[in-house]
Amino acid sequence: MPLSRKRSAELRALTVRLRIARHSGVRGHQPHAEQHPRRPGGAVRRGGQRALIAAMIAALVVLCAPSAVAEPPSRMGPQVVDSAGVLSAADERQVLDAADTLYREHQVKLWVIYVRDFASMAPQDWADRTSALSGFSERDLLLAVAVDDRGYWLDGTLPEGVSDSELDSLLAGSVEPDLRDQKWAKAAIDTAEGLGSAMHGGGVPWGVLILIALAVIVVAGGLVLFSRKRRGDRDRAELTTAREMDPTDSAALARLSLPTLHALSRERLVEIDDAVRTSAEELTLATSEFGDTAVTPFRTALDAARAATAKAFTIRQQLDDAVPETPDQQRAMLIELLATAGKADRELDAQVADFDAMRDLLIDAPARLDALTRDIIELTARMPGSEAELARLNSTYPPSVIAPVHDNVRMALERITFAQTSIDSAHTALTQPVGQQGGAVAAIRAAEGAIGQARTLLDAVDQAATNIQQARDGLPAALDELRADLSSAKSLTEFGGADLTAAVASATAALNNPNAETDPLGTFHTAVTADTELDRAIAAASDRKLAVEDLRRRLDRTLTDAAARIDAASSFITTRRGGVDAEARTRLSEAQRHLAEARGLAGSDPERALASAQTAADLGGRAMQQAQASVRAWETRQPMSGGSQSGAVLGGILLDGLLRGAMSGGSRRGGYGGGYRPGSYGGSSGSRRVSRGGRF
Repeated sequence: MPLSRKRSAELRALTVRLRIARHSGVRGHQPHAEQHPRRPGGAVRRGGQRALIAAMIAALVVLCAPSAVAEPPSRMGPQVVDSAGVLSAADERQVLDAADTLYREHQVKLWVIYVRDFASMAPQDWADRTSALSGFSERDLLLAVAVDDRGYWLDGTLPEGVSDSELDSLLAGSVEPDLRDQKWAKAAIDTAEGLGSAMHGGGVPWGVLILIALAVIVVAGGLVLFSRKRRGDRDRAELTTAREMDPTDSAALARLSLPTLHALSRERLVEIDDAVRTSAEELTLATSEFGDTAVTPFRTALDAARAATAKAFTIRQQLDDAVPETPDQQRAMLIELLATAGKADRELDAQVADFDAMRDLLIDAPARLDALTRDIIELTARMPGSEAELARLNSTYPPSVIAPVHDNVRMALERITFAQTSIDSAHTALTQPVGQQGGAVAAIRAAEGAIGQARTLLDAVDQAATNIQQARDGLPAALDELRADLSSAKSLTEFGGADLTAAVASATAALNNPNAETDPLGTFHTAVTADTELDRAIAAASDRKLAVEDLRRRLDRTLTDAAARIDAASSFITTRRGGVDAEARTRLSEAQRHLAEARGLAGSDPERALASAQTAADLGGRAMQQAQASVRAWETRQPMSGGSQSGAVLGGILLDGLLRGAMSGGSRRGGYGGGYRPGSYGGSSGSRRVSRGGRF
């Protein structure tokens, strides 16, 4: 193995010293030995020389002995390099297999090199230099191991999915112990496999991960179901308690949860609506029996209950619409709804005793039953006519048109049958001893209610044809109104926005409805609804149009005012610029800028344009005021003689040489007398060309 440069230099120096020593001891001292007698010290000197020569020869032998040469950083060739000779052929294949697996699965290339030492360099510097010479990218890693120096270094960019802590654990837990035990191949294999496992997610098999995920889902689902069941049980218990609360006790209601308040409000609305409807039916019967005067208190109570119920429904609608409310707003509205419904309920309950006393149905009960029987006969006689009318409607119109009444005849027959059964029950109850005839009251009321509903059902069938005919008769006028409104809407397109666009689309669809002949009732409803929406959109667009027109009128006036004020200020400053300071000029410049901005925005954004025009007018006025004040101050500083030359200076025709000279570094030579000269084209200090120089 060739010697290093350092060793070669040392060898050459030692050889030179050896030659000098030989020359000095053998030839350089011979004349002295011949001229002088031999002294005891001569043997010592010669012995010392021989010892020195022997030491040098021994050092030369040492230097010439074979030794390992340090390997400096160099470009990597193969992926695994074993300069230290510590790997067998089988070891090298295993290392390459592990590196290939890492690249195949994660596209990370691991390079491995074993050397004797790092050529007196720090491991990091040696590995970093080797990586640089090899042209490694961010997907390359280098594991460098110095087997004699007992050092190693892993150089490169840490791959995605491998944390710093995982890398520290890999090196300290696997790689370093392998190197300490001289398991050179295993250190590289563990590096490749450890990086791959970390990028796989810690090496946990996919099957195990899937099972864990499924277990988590099952447990989470069970917890959700259990939580829902518990919440449902709690809500049901709270609702049961809430049903017993006083609806006017707002403090107690405020302690309920929002879901309970919502559920309770819906229940109370259904209950009070049913109570109002039943009370209205009973009141109708009482009115026909006793007259309007006798039922006035009950009608007043019913009207109040209806108003309260309507208010409660309005609150419920606000809660159900598309506009969201905060939880606090919802709670307040629900408490108000429950209190309102409770008030309606109490309005009716307060009259129950008096109403029942007025309608003591046991008095003259047989006569009442006879009247109910006559009602049944009358309704039964109407049945064939209603059936025929329903059949005619079925043959004339599609099912959707008569859907509201297609079951009415059948349901009326059911009510009549029920009423007859109730009348029979009432007759049976009246045969009982006095005091045991209470069942007759309930039976009579049930019969009255059933007969009233049967009559309403048959009336609806008979009225359906009339309603359809009215819709058919009114449809042409409604469509004409739509056409007229659509014509009006065309001139408001730019002011209507999305609302007008939607209303026009609905109106156009209503005009082109192909079901006008087969479904006149539905078509009429669609046309009326579309016309209402279009009228509302046209009104809003008309208001916006008027507002825009008014805005544009005001903008035009303001632009005219601003232009006049700016022109006046500009003319004043131009003809008196010799005495106008920077403040007035600044206001004028800003006024002109705002005026230009206003004119640019006038077509697209008149509101912003108006604001800019108002600012321009204000700045123009301030510019005039400040310019006038500046000129007055200038005039007070002038000599009394003044004259035409003073006026020329004020107008900027003559420039004050002192001022211009101070600005340009010039002198007052030349020009007009008195330190003034005429102005000329150019900047404030004349030409900017430079022409000077010299030696250095």
